[in-house]
Amino acid sequence: MLKFLKGVVGGSGTGLKDLPYNIGEPYPSAWGSWTHHRGTSKDDGSPVSIFCLSGSSAQDGHLAAGRNGVKRLRTVRHPNILSFLHSTELETVDGSMSRITIYMVTEPVMPLAEKIKELGLDGTQRDEYYAWGLNQISKAVSFLNNDCKLVHGNVCLTSVVVTPTLDWKLHAFDVLSEFDGNNENANGPMLQYEWMIGAQYKPMELVKSDWVAIRKSPPWAIDAWGLGCLINELFSGTKLAKTEDLRSTAAIPKSLLHDYQRLLSSMPSRRMNVSKLIENGEYFQNKLVDTIHFMEILTLKDSVEKDTFFRKLPNLAEQLPRQIVLKKLLPLLASSLEFGSAAAPALTALLKMGSWLSAEEYTLKVLPTIVKLFASNDRAIRVSLLQHIDQYGESLTAQLVDEQVYPHVATGFSDTSAFLRELTLKSMLILAPKLSHRTISGSLLKYLSKLQVDEEPAIRTNTTILLGNIASHLNEGTRKRVLINAFTVRALRDTFSPARGAGVMALCATSSYYDATEIATRILPSVVVLTVDPDSDVRAKSFQAVEQFLQIVKQYHDKASSGDDDMTIGMSSIPGNAGLLGWAMSSLTLKGKPSEQAAPLAPANLAAPLTSAASNASSVMDTQSTVSDHAMSSMDFADQPEPGSPTSTDADGWGEIENGIGEDHNVEKDGWDELEPLEEPKPSPALASIQAAQKRPVVQPVSQAKQPATSLRPKTTAKPPRDEDDDLWGSIAAPAPKTGSKPLNTKPSASFDNDDPWAAIAAPAPTTRAKPLSLGRGRGSKTTAPKLGAQRINRTGSSGGI
Repeated sequence: MLKFLKGVVGGSGTGLKDLPYNIGEPYPSAWGSWTHHRGTSKDDGSPVSIFCLSGSSAQDGHLAAGRNGVKRLRTVRHPNILSFLHSTELETVDGSMSRITIYMVTEPVMPLAEKIKELGLDGTQRDEYYAWGLNQISKAVSFLNNDCKLVHGNVCLTSVVVTPTLDWKLHAFDVLSEFDGNNENANGPMLQYEWMIGAQYKPMELVKSDWVAIRKSPPWAIDAWGLGCLINELFSGTKLAKTEDLRSTAAIPKSLLHDYQRLLSSMPSRRMNVSKLIENGEYFQNKLVDTIHFMEILTLKDSVEKDTFFRKLPNLAEQLPRQIVLKKLLPLLASSLEFGSAAAPALTALLKMGSWLSAEEYTLKVLPTIVKLFASNDRAIRVSLLQHIDQYGESLTAQLVDEQVYPHVATGFSDTSAFLRELTLKSMLILAPKLSHRTISGSLLKYLSKLQVDEEPAIRTNTTILLGNIASHLNEGTRKRVLINAFTVRALRDTFSPARGAGVMALCATSSYYDATEIATRILPSVVVLTVDPDSDVRAKSFQAVEQFLQIVKQYHDKASSGDDDMTIGMSSIPGNAGLLGWAMSSLTLKGKPSEQAAPLAPANLAAPLTSAASNASSVMDTQSTVSDHAMSSMDFADQPEPGSPTSTDADGWGEIENGIGEDHNVEKDGWDELEPLEEPKPSPALASIQAAQKRPVVQPVSQAKQPATSLRPKTTAKPPRDEDDDLWGSIAAPAPKTGSKPLNTKPSASFDNDDPWAAIAAPAPTTRAKPLSLGRGRGSKTTAPKLGAQRINRTGSSGGI
């Protein structure tokens, strides 16, 4: 029973075997008779500090003082006082000798003298860090003296330790005692263990053991003197040897010198209250102290103050000591972002500080915070995350992206803000390669199907480009049913010329995924039509694409003629192969409003391989605000259709369009349309002929000399006479529309209009059955509402309509 009670009084354990910590190597120095060891937890391996104190007998005064220190540390809690975790007392017997050891476990700390050597600070940075540390110790001493009416008794360099976040903390409570100022008649020692204090740290009244004078003095008198000793040791860089060394003030900063002298006043009643030292604005108000103080009371600041502070923080961090920024400011910033007290601009500062870390530290200290931020409902945070994804995206693991990041990012695809939709789309350039095939085909492609008919022309354009960039990450079956339909049926028929150009380039960059039959029957018919596109840039790209695909088909012909068993063709076999792509468009602002006329970026470098474009995400992201003057000047706005909405097709989605392959090639019905069928608006007038020519057989037109001058299409629906050059596209074209209604592109007169570049190659009116016009693309009974950013172009023609 006696041993049990002794264990309860002496500590929280009964023996070393029960100590759930491993004792490591000791530090070179510690306070008093204690030894300071590194340690780790047996449970999770987390670091701790273990203080050990040994005595030869139970009556040893050091052990009694040590027990007092353990008891005091367990009961006193303050942010600037060392945090207690565990303690135990063990008695060992070696022959006739008995030895008692006290073990005290605390948060991981390091002696201040050792940390100062490790940091190696000098000049202004050293003074700023010392100011921050003295500020913390002054708060701890003031708390003990003024709030708790306790006297520490031995404030000096060895009684201060430093945490991994470089905070200074006060410990060494062996001498700690209550201030007995009310008992003026008492003559006994107020500090029971004052004999442990070094003579160089004792004020004169303590040297004389004048307890009456001490009790009449203010509670802070002894500790104010000790704080003066700490300041002297700190700036002189040497341990105080004798009391007279306190007169040497050459190393003390001038802004602190007056307060230093007041702390060391020979009259205890005149010594400055430690709480007043903190109010020294000249010394304690510097960039480091102000920055850390602002971060610690961030929840008390208003939104304007937060926004201003975090916008300045990235530049300010470069001026502060790098070690302090990484070990103190970075954890504070990460915690503030994680718990919602920091503003969105704080993410910029977090990423900049994180860039100074090693890859391992970045993964441990920055990435967990970023992943948690993706779940935030704050739109400003989401925008900031997506804008900077090139800085941290490569560090995210595939499992992390697929399971935790993408589900939150995907909500941006359907956001009402066009700007956020565009940022979400661009982020996929980095995230998509890390997604599983199941996520890509089951989720991502559905969102991209919607975005390819988005009201914003820039988003439609960039969706096409993204598909080209991530094509290599799609499985073969998905590529077969998605790519051609996405590029030919939607992109090449888009009302926005940069979107058509992006579709042509995407086809070129993914040419290795198409066989000769697909190229000849589906791709070439769609691209050839664009060689007479109203936009010169689209025409130029189309001619390049036609040459590339003809060369591929010619290779197929040569190999088939020579009987070569290896019929592999594609992009890889074409010298100077066209590659893809940066973001071709960006016309959106933060509020999601498009510019008056979205303009294409400069043409992508066709010599760059597809993989290069996908890997150089940072350069891709930087092109958001760059607009090509050449491309702007090349656009003929008089002939350009409305850019506000994409072109629709005869069937919803990417999979149902019979674009030039007919029934013989069995186009699957489970493509883009099954991912997300969408209803699209009717085409604008300038491209109606392009779409008609892409969907119907092409016949040799009757000579213009035989047509009335005012006619744009033949009046009759009868099939014209055929000769050997008739029906140029008949063998590979899609079946004619099965409708008996008036054709979409017929005009009252049979003559050609010089303003219609597609009149010479337009197909005659169909004679077979077709679905009602209300389901077609050219006309319908329901007028489509104008889309955001569209330009209404008033054009005149002989027919007055489509």
